[in-house]
Amino acid sequence: MLKMVTFFQGLPGQQSVLGTLDFPGSPQKSRSTSEAEPEASMSEASSEDLMPSQEAGMAPDEAGLAPDGEEEESARKEKKKSKGLANMFSVFTKGKKKKKGQPRLSDPEVQPKSRPELDGPPLTVEELKEALESGRLETAWQVLALERELEAEAAAGRRSHEELVRQQSKVEALYLLLRDQVLGVLRQPLEAAPEKLRQALAVVSQQELEDRRAAGAPVAAVLVATRPRRWLQLWRGSVAEVAAERLDAQPAVTPEGRSEAETRFLHMGCTMREDLEAVVERLKPLFPAEFNVVHTYAESYHAHFAAHLCTLAQFELCERDTYFLLLWVLNLYPNDVLNSPKLAQELQGIRLGSLLPPKQIRLLEAVFLSNEVTNVKLLMNRALELESKHWAQDVAPHSLDGHYHSELAIDIIQIISQGQDKAENITPEVGVQIKQLLLVELAALLRSYQRTFDEFLEKSKLLTNYRANIIANINNCLSFRTFMEQKWQIPQDSLNHMLDPLKDVKAHGFDTLLQSLFSDLKPLFKKFTQTRWATPVETLEEIITTVAIRLPEFSELKDCFQEELMEAIHLHLVKEYIIRLSKRRLILKTEEQQQQLARHILANAEVIQHFCSQNGSTATWLHQALPRLAEIIHLQDSNAIKIEVATYATLYPDFSKGHLSAILAIKGNLLSSEVKSIRNILDINTGVPETSRPLFSLIKVG
Repeated sequence: MLKMVTFFQGLPGQQSVLGTLDFPGSPQKSRSTSEAEPEASMSEASSEDLMPSQEAGMAPDEAGLAPDGEEEESARKEKKKSKGLANMFSVFTKGKKKKKGQPRLSDPEVQPKSRPELDGPPLTVEELKEALESGRLETAWQVLALERELEAEAAAGRRSHEELVRQQSKVEALYLLLRDQVLGVLRQPLEAAPEKLRQALAVVSQQELEDRRAAGAPVAAVLVATRPRRWLQLWRGSVAEVAAERLDAQPAVTPEGRSEAETRFLHMGCTMREDLEAVVERLKPLFPAEFNVVHTYAESYHAHFAAHLCTLAQFELCERDTYFLLLWVLNLYPNDVLNSPKLAQELQGIRLGSLLPPKQIRLLEAVFLSNEVTNVKLLMNRALELESKHWAQDVAPHSLDGHYHSELAIDIIQIISQGQDKAENITPEVGVQIKQLLLVELAALLRSYQRTFDEFLEKSKLLTNYRANIIANINNCLSFRTFMEQKWQIPQDSLNHMLDPLKDVKAHGFDTLLQSLFSDLKPLFKKFTQTRWATPVETLEEIITTVAIRLPEFSELKDCFQEELMEAIHLHLVKEYIIRLSKRRLILKTEEQQQQLARHILANAEVIQHFCSQNGSTATWLHQALPRLAEIIHLQDSNAIKIEVATYATLYPDFSKGHLSAILAIKGNLLSSEVKSIRNILDINTGVPETSRPLFSLIKVG
């Protein structure tokens, strides 16, 4: 399988996100006119406009009023309430260490605690504005205090409608500043100091609590409803924007030899994996669990990645990009990105789904399979055409380990294997689909190979390297056969059918290689009948010597084919010997003559068997062919002959009455009735074994 790390390493200039997540900052969004107006008008209001009212927030003596027991008690409660708000938001200035595990809003370090220096008098509006613009998030508690005071005053009806509206506009202007500061920190979380990040997170968490509180409390009629503010939702939106910016960024370098789409996939995959790993390692420990930070980033990156690929898939892609798109969607993305060691456990509970819908994937798979099969067919035909040109141009084959060697089988196997591997790299299921298609194309190629080879055998006999190229092509058959048996685990019947063209290539090659040898042996075998078997031992020695001299011509065959070739020679020697016995030119009327011929046949059979076995023949099935015929000639009792004939017929099922009649003709002392009775033994059907090989079917008798 192609591994994703291979592609990742191929992106020079790709910056690691770890250490920077770099969720790079982007310019803050410009505020709308409606947002800007309250801020602009803030300077028009005095700082007291947004201060808690004296009546609501100060003791009577501080406001310059005569002390009264009831009023004094009321003022004390209001003052205590204001101080409580200060305590609530003091968390923004505390540098308390985080406990192990992901914090929650209910955790002690997230809950506000008092800090002495913040218990002083509240900041003026101008001071709050300056503090927020300078990024002092610890002042957020005072903005919330102003909002609550405003709500209390509106509910109590202490101020006029115009004054309340004016005050609310100032509060909202401060909130706009606070929101931009908080979201600015959260937009680049790894660039912020941990304490700053905690402050921003605490502000968002508190705002979510306020949204829930406000949902159950009616808003005064004179105030505009400003809740829910949904800052957590705004943060999620900013994460989606960051994901888009990160994934859409142009790679620093486009690797040579890769298309634009390939480079884009690699960049997006690298960026997503590295960014999410940074989120898991560095942000998750800081973010409260309610933020679901890993899920939020993963879903945002996935959504943008999927949208990009869906758009890309609508266009007509080149073959390479179609393959690479499927490879990413079905293999590299789910296995090497989502299931990478640092992310697999974190993303288990997230059902991100596929980058492309199933229908689109099936369409792309069909296009890929069609493209790949077409390419494989084209490349295989081109390889065969190139090889056949070398034959015609009398180019000598290479020699490898002492055997003639052709590159054709290697080329075809490599082409097929590459097509299969590409499909399996996508998914095992696609690999199964292409396997059946490639088998069809390979079978067609082998048939074309056989036809091309037969044409070469017919037309190129005078070329210098004619025999060498024949041997090289026979050797090819082993490479093809081994590849098909080991690589393609298909039923034996189907495999045998596919191998038939290779069997023909080998058989036709053997026939051509042995043609001149067998021609040389023909006149030698004729001597048996010409001399009326007077010197069978000397004749056979001459035959064996001739074969032995010619055997080195076949040494460039691979060992297994040398054995098969020797088996073919073995069969030829036995067959020709039987043909000479079946010529009906030798009639022996006495028992002594018949027994003498039988002894010659046995001796000759031993010489043939020993020579052929010694030179690699494994045709043990031929060992009984001549000795059993010698026994039929030797026996004199007709019943004994019948038993021997019946046994012989089980060993060689193609032994016919015609062949038997030719052998019995040698026994001139048999009566015609005995010959007929013996021949009738072959009428008994003993069944032809499936593994039987032709011998007597190769011998014609008159």
